[in-house]
Amino acid sequence: MLSRAFQRFADRFPLPSRRTQLLIAFAVILTQAGISVTGAIVRVTASGLGCPTWPQCFPGSFVPVPVAEVPVFHQLVEFGNRMLTFVVVLGAAAIVIAVTRARRRREVLIYAWLMPGGTVLQSVIGGITVRTGLLWWTVAVHLLASMLMVWLAVLMYAKIAEPDDGVETVLVPKPLRLLTGLSGIALSATLVAGTLVTGAGPHAGDKSIDRQVERLEVEISTLVHLHAELLVAYLSLVVGLGFGLAAIGMTPAIRKRLVVLIALISSQALVGIVQYFTDVPAALVAIHVGGAAACVAATAALWASMRTREPVAAVEHAAEPEPVR
Repeated sequence: MLSRAFQRFADRFPLPSRRTQLLIAFAVILTQAGISVTGAIVRVTASGLGCPTWPQCFPGSFVPVPVAEVPVFHQLVEFGNRMLTFVVVLGAAAIVIAVTRARRRREVLIYAWLMPGGTVLQSVIGGITVRTGLLWWTVAVHLLASMLMVWLAVLMYAKIAEPDDGVETVLVPKPLRLLTGLSGIALSATLVAGTLVTGAGPHAGDKSIDRQVERLEVEISTLVHLHAELLVAYLSLVVGLGFGLAAIGMTPAIRKRLVVLIALISSQALVGIVQYFTDVPAALVAIHVGGAAACVAATAALWASMRTREPVAAVEHAAEPEPVR
């Protein structure tokens, strides 16, 4: 009953073309990645408790209020980040309405509904982070959840781009797909290690003297080396994957995604090295988080390109034997 009611609601909107659906889906990717960057900006500017309560900004007020204990700058940065959540929500709602209106296949609908669902979960995690005084592990979970949402948003984009009446087509052998999955696991481990570095690092998100933010009590240099070694493992797996794909042949789409991914990982490594030798400047933290989101998106795009749905006519044409000459 609820699904039929929502379908009737979606039918009130104009029928979106495939291109329109893809544009909305791309906007969803940008918003999911973008809010992770603005979250990093909140942390490095020590504005994490610019709004010390949640869901309100201050007790009795959803917007900043003049108080001597919290500088106006910190209030504006944190409140601005919260306001961006509404942009993320709008994007998530728009993609659900678009694919529902277009009556896309069930798989697409599931991925679309994960966007508002994940956004609500992210808001709850953000609230827990504020209410616990920016405990390092809650900040880590918050960032990792954002990276997961970027991954899912990219897969959603890929599913929307496929024809609903297409035939599932495997473009890469199973061993190489497994290697791609292994590189995704290495990426996940690298991200987790990166959050540990943040948890022990100088950017706690708040510098108030009367409320010390609890930090991860581990030598940061140890965590930095762990993070770096996992990144090298991640890059090595992707490079090895590239050699495997080159040996069997790959489509132009897969080749392009592979080259972009290797370039992004290498750039991330360079940023990390500069951070290490310059005492982690605030600007580079935001750039590094943005780069992490880009690596997640590129890895997801490469994974999605290996198994797609092709139009029936194209599959039948490919299956036809070539005439004997």
